[in-house]
Amino acid sequence: MRIFLTLVLIGFVTLCGVLVLHTGLFQTAPAAAKPPCILLQQTTGAENNQVAIPPGSQNSSLQALEAVTLGADNAEAKTIILGAHDPCTEDPQTGFKFQLQLDSKGAAIRKATFTNGNGNGFDDRDYKNPQPLVILSPVAGQPGSMATKELIFIEHKLQLRLNELHWKSYEVDHSSDGSQTASFEATIKTSAGEPVIKLVKTYKVVPASYLLDCDLTVENLSDSLQNLRFNLSGPKGLGREGFRTDMRKVRTCYKDSKGQFNSKEKVDFKVKTLRNSNGLYSEPLEKPAGNFLWAAATNKYFAAIIVPAPDQGKEYCDWITQETGLLYNPDRDQRADSGDETIGVDLQIAPREFSAAGQPDSSKTYNFKLYLGPKDKSLFDKNQMYRDLGFMYTIDFMGCCCPTAIIQPLAFGILAFMNWMYGFIGNYGIVIIILVFLFRILIHPLTKKSQVSMRKMTKLGPKAEEIKKKYANNKTEMNKHIMALYREQGASPVMGFLPMMVQMPVWIALWSAIYASIDLRGEPFLPFWITDLSVPDAFFRFPSPIVVPLLNWKILSINLLPILMGVAMYLQQKMMPKQDAANPQAAQQQKMMMIMMPLFLPLVLYNGPSGVNLYIMASTFAGVIEQYFIRKHISEKEQAEAQGLVAVTKKTGGKVKKKKPKPFYKQF
Repeated sequence: MRIFLTLVLIGFVTLCGVLVLHTGLFQTAPAAAKPPCILLQQTTGAENNQVAIPPGSQNSSLQALEAVTLGADNAEAKTIILGAHDPCTEDPQTGFKFQLQLDSKGAAIRKATFTNGNGNGFDDRDYKNPQPLVILSPVAGQPGSMATKELIFIEHKLQLRLNELHWKSYEVDHSSDGSQTASFEATIKTSAGEPVIKLVKTYKVVPASYLLDCDLTVENLSDSLQNLRFNLSGPKGLGREGFRTDMRKVRTCYKDSKGQFNSKEKVDFKVKTLRNSNGLYSEPLEKPAGNFLWAAATNKYFAAIIVPAPDQGKEYCDWITQETGLLYNPDRDQRADSGDETIGVDLQIAPREFSAAGQPDSSKTYNFKLYLGPKDKSLFDKNQMYRDLGFMYTIDFMGCCCPTAIIQPLAFGILAFMNWMYGFIGNYGIVIIILVFLFRILIHPLTKKSQVSMRKMTKLGPKAEEIKKKYANNKTEMNKHIMALYREQGASPVMGFLPMMVQMPVWIALWSAIYASIDLRGEPFLPFWITDLSVPDAFFRFPSPIVVPLLNWKILSINLLPILMGVAMYLQQKMMPKQDAANPQAAQQQKMMMIMMPLFLPLVLYNGPSGVNLYIMASTFAGVIEQYFIRKHISEKEQAEAQGLVAVTKKTGGKVKKKKPKPFYKQF
């Protein structure tokens, strides 16, 4: 039985292979021979389910066309360069923000690279040999960005894989305004050579802009109506930008009738990608309420946003029927985090009837704008179109336990203040340290009250333990007497946590602003150390990575900031009020905290951005200094009270004087 099933399986696979080869799907153009024709093929069952065939559309002309073989001729394979001629040595006179490598195969963007001429662009942050950053890279075995994929003849249930076709390309057109335009053309013909459909795709780049235009014109050249639709690759090949958590997401943005933006993201690719053996996972994106504005692939600092332009006379585009998020995981690693993963977007275009040649509705131009650039709120705010489209919703903040409605305004406010200070300081490292001390000064009164309350709570420990023993069997009475004790002595358990509760939203917002700010990317603090605030400080780099056994952690360098952070946390724990010996359990917990806290956070943030670690380290050391002076003040006050002295205000001369004894008649 096993042999029989094996033979059946081999026969089935062989038959499928012969049928696939017969379709001509894998035919490629020889280098020196005449390019062959790519033929139309039957759509798959899944595709048939998606295509709606209008009733009564099978007229005599279409039935006659079904008997004719349709195809398109491969043109010569060619690469076209738009934008900067050389990203490394960009001519400042042209001012292009990136270089596009266009491929005749699919008339697609093969690669998009930021310019880095004169150090004014973005590089890949390779400390040995930095190169201009590639924002869209080729994906092996997949269509390029903006490739026109399947063109589907709905009535005939036929499709043409235009992404496998080499389109005819034309030379770059240079305009007087400095813009550059490249065009590609493909014509679908009958076996007799009669043209049926003509497609023309153009790309246009403009100096000093992160936007490019992509227009696709579909024209019916036959004498019969054609009902067509097609799929379009959006931006794809966006790789990992961060050295640690990268926040790579695919998202869409809609606008409802009230003018509110609704942005939905897709981030849970990692587990599901393991189900697909070829390393490609795709999933339709969620459609929130409203009208479609754009779809985007984003990483920590950059975004590739595709915006379909609405037809003339309309406010919103209505011919995008589905957006699909894509994840490519070539090595298919278990966690999809080895660094070779890229993300992207695909678009499905709505069906449309094209009238016979020469009639008014025989052609249509689909307009797209593609943004390839940083997630920079100041840049988005300066451009009216970016504001109207809500590009700022590509910016991510790690809200953690706090609502986005609180974190986002705080983070944007902190970023604006940081940029303002940077304007006359010129060093974001110094700006971060100044921010830490300003915030510490701002909450100092609250921190002081908290320390005083904690000191009182510690001293009241023995009395609280006596109450707990006395009312061990009656928790209600126990809590009542303990709270009465705290009120009598002016202590409050809440005051110990209040500064932390107040700081939490601001702390997370400040941390998120530093973590996600494109302004800190590549910015140095010191010339010999912390040369990039967006990556680990790497005080000393190892010749080869050190792998931690069992945990499988890779240590590339000795990062000094997390170590200093641990030292600061140890000092901070050391200065906390000690628990009384009457409560050995609490004392043991404090001892464990003194050991665990200085180890836990530095380990978690060991490979974190040095800007974040600089902030936490500076904040912790500032807290140690602040705590030292507060404790000193409390000790002096306690000593004065013990000696019968009381502190006075300036109204009494600012001197310390002895307490006056109460009159004898007030002592009773």
